Amino acid sequence: VSDRLRDFSFVLGFLIVFRVQTAYARWWEAGTLLQQLRGEWFNSFSSLLAFCNNDPEKWPEVERFQHFLIRLISLLYANALKQVSAMKDNAFELISIEGFDLDSLEAMIKAHDSCELVAQWIQRLIVDANTKDIIKIAPPILSRVYDQLGRGIVRLNNARKIRQFPIPFPLAQMVALMLLMHLVVTVFVTASKIDSAAIGAGFTFVIVLAFWSIHFIALELEQPYGDDPNDLPLHEMMTDLNQSLSGLLKPIALSPPVYDYDPDRDRSLDKSRADFHTHLTNQKTSGKGRRRTAKLA
Repeated sequence: VSDRLRDFSFVLGFLIVFRVQTAYARWWEAGTLLQQLRGEWFNSFSSLLAFCNNDPEKWPEVERFQHFLIRLISLLYANALKQVSAMKDNAFELISIEGFDLDSLEAMIKAHDSCELVAQWIQRLIVDANTKDIIKIAPPILSRVYDQLGRGIVRLNNARKIRQFPIPFPLAQMVALMLLMHLVVTVFVTASKIDSAAIGAGFTFVIVLAFWSIHFIALELEQPYGDDPNDLPLHEMMTDLNQSLSGLLKPIALSPPVYDYDPDRDRSLDKSRADFHTHLTNQKTSGKGRRRTAKLA
């Protein structure tokens, strides 16, 4: 009997380890896909800001385009997280959409796929901006923005797959049934082999605890979009993107730094290991550094 229990435990252990590996792969892939689509959409937003027309006469239209775009990107990511989320609280942080018309918002709420609709709005906005010379860039370069938006949607569909397609039911039920059988058989085999009730109970508890603990690890990781402590921090991810988007609309980010080129100093390409804070402090102390506003004035 003990030999058969050992064989049974080996098979059960193999199935549980396989399930844990699969669950961890799902958990890791879920986080990777959300970060990848975040990167794709952030890069598209960053590129569009860089492509904006610098003509001062176009600035009112450019500014409106930039603020419209940042709200649509934030709305797109919020809808993406809502589609994969299994959380009770799906009210994700948004950059204000107060200026949007009610008909469009109602259409988005009722849409079969709100992300596809918002992505279409963004593409239409880019086409209109390009037609009006709000964006001024060669078409082949602009097309990369559409590629990034499209790749983000593809990654979103792969992320949704993890929530929509759970571990196959037969595998999950077979593992649960085998764990129960293993619990019962282990109790009887241990009782028949060990005279001391306390020692037998201790061995049984440790063996059963090990198998069930690994099993519950798999259950914890299989659905990474929920409210459990080990699930992905969806609300924090939304907040992080909004902060990154908002940072690009600050005046300091809309143009490159002022650079005073000195041939005698810069041709040698000197290197240093000082961190940025140390470098900034040294520049302030030595009086060599210049303020951007003073230089621009």
